[in-house]
Amino acid sequence: MRYNIDLTLCLRCLQGVDAVHTNSEYCFAFTLLGSRDGLCGTGIALTLGEGNRLVCEAIELLAKPLAKMAIEELMADFGRTSRRLADDPSLRWVGPHKGVIHLALASITNACFDLWAKSRNVPLWKLLIDLTPEEAIRLLDLSYLEDVLCEQDALQILRCKFAGRPERTSILRSGYPGYDTSVGWISNDDQKVRELTARAIDQGFKAFKLKVGSTESGRDLRRAAMLRECIGNSGTLMFDANQSWSLPVAIPMCRSLAAYRPLWIEEPTHPDDIRAHVTLAEAIDPVKIAAGEHIPNRVLFKNFMQAGGLHYVQADCTRLAGVSEFLTVSFLANKFGLPLVPHVGDMGQLHQHLLLFNHIALGHEVLFLEPIPHLRNYFVFPAEVNNGRDETPKEPGGSCDLKRVRGTNA
Repeated sequence: MRYNIDLTLCLRCLQGVDAVHTNSEYCFAFTLLGSRDGLCGTGIALTLGEGNRLVCEAIELLAKPLAKMAIEELMADFGRTSRRLADDPSLRWVGPHKGVIHLALASITNACFDLWAKSRNVPLWKLLIDLTPEEAIRLLDLSYLEDVLCEQDALQILRCKFAGRPERTSILRSGYPGYDTSVGWISNDDQKVRELTARAIDQGFKAFKLKVGSTESGRDLRRAAMLRECIGNSGTLMFDANQSWSLPVAIPMCRSLAAYRPLWIEEPTHPDDIRAHVTLAEAIDPVKIAAGEHIPNRVLFKNFMQAGGLHYVQADCTRLAGVSEFLTVSFLANKFGLPLVPHVGDMGQLHQHLLLFNHIALGHEVLFLEPIPHLRNYFVFPAEVNNGRDETPKEPGGSCDLKRVRGTNA
């Protein structure tokens, strides 16, 4: 293989505004892995603005060991390979397993999985589902998880769920249900929220998310009441604070928002504060907490799950170290009996494949995928959503090829 890193894709996106990220310039740090037979794997990691350049520089350093490796050789024991990349003795110092280095690993890893699926001429979801349990486990790095999830535990999960696979493959025909985030950006005025919600309902959506964390709490509560009125009692409603509250603020706000019967309240406080999440979960029970967009690695996810600090797992394969670590967190969530609803930094492109594996192979409950259409025109094969459901992708690979790519020669 040969690798190339492209720095060009920075997209102004004023729609994606929340309480903390108020000047959104969506970027992808993407890796291109070329093979001798002319195939090219594309890996992406979501960044914002100037941070993109830093991640791309890290990709150039971390991807060097992949040169001249055959894709089947690389993927035969990818869990071990990914750990070796993550534990680079000098670059690990500026992590470990988080931040710029981890985002670079996400981009590299996602390119590996994309190229692997293309080399076998199948969509990524099918490649993963067709693996034997032993082959699937070799994709994972289970280090630091052995106290709760060892290799035999992971194998047992796959083997235990195998008999029910034929029934669960019906999801390939029906499509995976989505929820609409676009109705509730914090910059939307009340009229726009109403208009977008009516449009989303017409498009078949039954679940909706509202950004909260305004400087005036009264605005959050007014908008929450308005959106609940728009979607009616049968609609599913979620709130997302994007880490904007301290714990003393989060407790009364979550209790007030509980009146609107949310499925969850997302990222209510700082993503590293496990104890605060546990305290909040106890204080606002039975309201549930969703988190994971900024939980950077499998070890912290393990700690959140052990402590009871989250109820909905929002892993993201462009924020974790790519597909491999996402799957590892999926196994963890299965072990702890927690539902997984990803944050989609890939705009739902790659996650549409991974959720099919999660449901069919691991038996995860079908809940939601978060389709965000703002960047769909930049993808060669954008995720297709009809009647509020993601259609099963048919093209080989992981659906991450971008139109604005300069080439594959290093």
